Amino acid sequence: MALQTFVKISGITNLSDARYCAGMYVDLLGFELEESSSKYVSPQQFKEITGWVSGPDFIGEFEKLDASQIHQVIENYPDLSWVEHSDIQTLFTLVKSGIKGILKISIGEISELSEGMIQDIQAHQIFLHVYTDDRTLTASQEADLHRLATQLPILLGGNLQPDLVINLPHKLELKGIALAGGEEIKPGLKDFDELAEILDALEIED
Repeated sequence: MALQTFVKISGITNLSDARYCAGMYVDLLGFELEESSSKYVSPQQFKEITGWVSGPDFIGEFEKLDASQIHQVIENYPDLSWVEHSDIQTLFTLVKSGIKGILKISIGEISELSEGMIQDIQAHQIFLHVYTDDRTLTASQEADLHRLATQLPILLGGNLQPDLVINLPHKLELKGIALAGGEEIKPGLKDFDELAEILDALEIED
């Protein structure tokens, strides 16, 4: 069994999500590692979750910390191989130490990327996580994504309708998608809703 496209799951906070997603062969499990985050996962929680999971790579998700602060944090998360951040210069610094990077950027910001910046992102082998708060994309936004996808690996995420999340990666030649994990109702009991709907639709039957 496999999925039709590369899948990153953001904001993992519990073992139920992690094990389900690993069982569905997702590629990346994301953990928010800034203590100010509402979905913050401590080193102990991270160890307890990831110790029961095999298959996906693990990515630390950051918004505010700089490169030196992130280096200090991830020393306590030894199984991380990726970092996501919204600041490209921070990522440039981090990937030089051997970690893989994903730049989180809004759909409205991609048109502001200069050709020189795109070339720098290519040189550092950084993915883009492009997100939108809207349920649909305009024709212009789709065209921008399609054009950029010829140069960079793009994961599409945000609040899009499930059918678009499922179909746009193929239509626009994107690398894949970024989905969000949920919250446990109580330990071991989850309501996966759109997450399960999308992963089930992307599943390739043996």
